[in-house]
Amino acid sequence: MYDPVENSAQKLFRPNPHLSDSINSNIVQSEVEGGVYLKDIPLESTLEIETQNRFYTLVHRGNGQFMICGHPKFCPEPTLVTVSGSNWGGSMLKKAYVGRGMHLEFLHPSFERPIVTSRIIEIRLVGCTAA
Repeated sequence: MYDPVENSAQKLFRPNPHLSDSINSNIVQSEVEGGVYLKDIPLESTLEIETQNRFYTLVHRGNGQFMICGHPKFCPEPTLVTVSGSNWGGSMLKKAYVGRGMHLEFLHPSFERPIVTSRIIEIRLVGCTAA
C-alpha cells in the first residue's frame, strides 16, 4: 500500500559528507522553499515563474525544452530553449529543477552562454493537462 508519509520521508535530502556545509545548506533550503522537478511536469503544461525582475511563461515541450517568453532581450516572443535547472547565484546547478529562492538557468539558441534569471520568487503550474 502507498504511504505518502513514508515515501516523502524517503525523498528527504540527507547531507552529503563530501559536500561543504554551505552546499548542503543550499540543497536543504531549496527543498524547504519548494520548487518543481521538470520531469514531473506533463507535456504542454505551463509554468509561470515570477523572478525579482520579470514574469516568465514557460510551456513544456519535452526533453527539457520549453517555449519561454518574458524578457525583452532574450525572449520577447516565445522562444524554444533548453532549461538546465536552477542555481544559487553561482556555478552549482540543481539540474532539471526550478526552485524558489534560486535562479533559473536556460540555454538559448542565439546566445553562447547560459541565461540566468534574477532570484525566483514564485512558481505556478497552470494549464496542466492531467497526468
